Amino acid sequence: MSSRTAQRLLTLQRHLGWPQAGDMAMESSPLTTHVLDTASGLPAQGLCLRLSRLEAPDQRWMELRTSYTNLDGRCPGLLTPGQIKPGTYKLSFDTERYWKERGQESFYPYVEVVFTIAKETQKFHVPLLLSPWSYTTYRGS
Repeated sequence: MSSRTAQRLLTLQRHLGWPQAGDMAMESSPLTTHVLDTASGLPAQGLCLRLSRLEAPDQRWMELRTSYTNLDGRCPGLLTPGQIKPGTYKLSFDTERYWKERGQESFYPYVEVVFTIAKETQKFHVPLLLSPWSYTTYRGS
């Protein structure tokens, strides 16, 4: 994503009232993610991601939100405290589009990180370290 496109996205997010860096809403969010492009050593800005929850009894994924990482590679405020509930969640990162926009071939067309939230009172941070040929994730703080 070009810096001009990223700036337009940020303007649109502000217009829609989405949380921005430093906003209290972002800091109180129970679920956040941060993506670093380890090939360039920079935040992965403009990476599309989708948050889903596994719903009972049919065990189907219900998409809760689609978002993009900001200029710092972060996607704060994926859920509000009232939206989070115990269950199995999935963050799907559209890595193929991200690398294609940078003129880079990649091995993984998408990365899915599936995790369990047992207590809705906790905070969850899911970092992703990304290169065209590998990725690493862990439960952050």
